Amino acid sequence: MSEASAITVDVVSDVVCPWCFIGQKRLDKAVAAAGDVDVHIRWRPFQLDPTIPPQGKDRREYMRAKFGSDERIREIHARIEPLGEAEGISFAFDAIKVAPNTLDAHRLIRWAGAAGEAMQNRLVRRLFQLNFEEGVNIGDHAVLVEAAREAGMDASVVATLLPTDADVEAVRTEIATASRMGITGVPCFLLEGKYAVMGAQDVDTLADAIRQVAAAKVRGELDKVG
Repeated sequence: MSEASAITVDVVSDVVCPWCFIGQKRLDKAVAAAGDVDVHIRWRPFQLDPTIPPQGKDRREYMRAKFGSDERIREIHARIEPLGEAEGISFAFDAIKVAPNTLDAHRLIRWAGAAGEAMQNRLVRRLFQLNFEEGVNIGDHAVLVEAAREAGMDASVVATLLPTDADVEAVRTEIATASRMGITGVPCFLLEGKYAVMGAQDVDTLADAIRQVAAAKVRGELDKVG
């Protein structure tokens, strides 16, 4: 496979965003459907709510404050759950007790990326599962250390780094860069750093975008893609 038929997809997401979990599943299917395009995935940080304190907030109270009523929350969950089920996700919203601050999770994702694409992908998938299917607090350092271990990272190094400020500013800078690029919601799929596909689009839309960008790259016409 030629270098030209390889493209990079940067996924700007937050691990507490249910649409990002759905988007991750659909991206996997789109990559499989895109034929012989060699797709490299990198996960980029975004925080839906950076004002949540490090210890997190009671999720029920947080959601009530955000959406107004339990009934409204149930309506939102009821709309998302069947979409998740179609992608093999068993959303367990009622099991989630804490609305976490995700800054440390994004630091961990960044460190996993430094260790390789495969490890970062394993970690991101595990964090989505922990939060949405198991209701675990992914702002808890012990949870993050265990997730790192399960992904194949050196858990002792992670345990040492998490209590420090290592890469805090680097992650915040990446988030600020996404905002400057006009990204206000997630997921956002950036193909070759140039072309954005916003939202948890269907598999065909994502696969078509991947094929188009890859074909344009092969022809040396990347800047002309629609």
